[in-house]
Parts: sequence; C-alpha cells; structure tokens
Amino acid sequence: MSVSFPFKEESSSVFDKVHRPIAQVFFKHTKRDIWQPVTMLIDTGADYTMLPRFLAEPLGVDLKGDCKVIETEGVGGKSKVFLKKTKIQAKIGQYARKIPVGFLAHDYIPPLLGRQKFFETFKVTFEKFQTTFE
Repeated sequence: MSVSFPFKEESSSVFDKVHRPIAQVFFKHTKRDIWQPVTMLIDTGADYTMLPRFLAEPLGVDLKGDCKVIETEGVGGKSKVFLKKTKIQAKIGQYARKIPVGFLAHDYIPPLLGRQKFFETFKVTFEKFQTTFE
C-alpha cells in the first residue's frame, strides 16, 4: 500500500510560483490518546524531524523537562533546538513510526519532515508534483 500527497503551489518572489512537497503527518500526544495533524514540508536534507515551538504544547511536550537543548545548523544558520529525550509516535496514512523530534526555539520555520527513523524507512518518490510513500 502507498500514501500520496500533491505538492503545494505557493507564490515566489524569485520564480513567480513554486511547488513544494508536503505531507499530512499525525503526531500522538505524549500523555493522551490524541493525534495532532501537522502539514509538513518533506525535507530530504533534514537529518531528523523538526517542529516549530508552538506545537510542543498541543503534543504534551514540556520543552524544559522533556527535551535537551542542542544546536543545529542549516541553510539559515545556527538555531537552538529542544530535542525530545524520547521518541514521539508519528503516522502517515496507515504507517506509524516512533521518531526523534526537535522543537525549534522559534515559530517562523515550517514543520520539516526529516529522514531519521521516518523518511528513511520508506521508498519515497517525487514525480509530477506528487510525493508517494511506499
């Protein structure tokens, strides 16, 4: 079985419009049986999944108690990240995985679906403005 998502078309000041690979991912609350939907940018260059800070509370994550502070570096430079000490359950379609998740210290970067324990466990195809997970 496979799960597919269409790319999201957005305006661009450089190229007029761009098409970005996105996926609807559900994260399980750490203390309750609640799944939080998150529309994520599929980032083949992200080592692990990163969420903006504002999603910590809806997922039951206490940034001070449940996470360790690390520094990450990417295209935008260095950023402080609250890396959850234990993995969080994430689901795409019928596929569930326990994955490492970091919460950025700010909210202006979109949720990024990274490789570690999730993206790398699928055959992922980007074709004709569609992403397919198998």
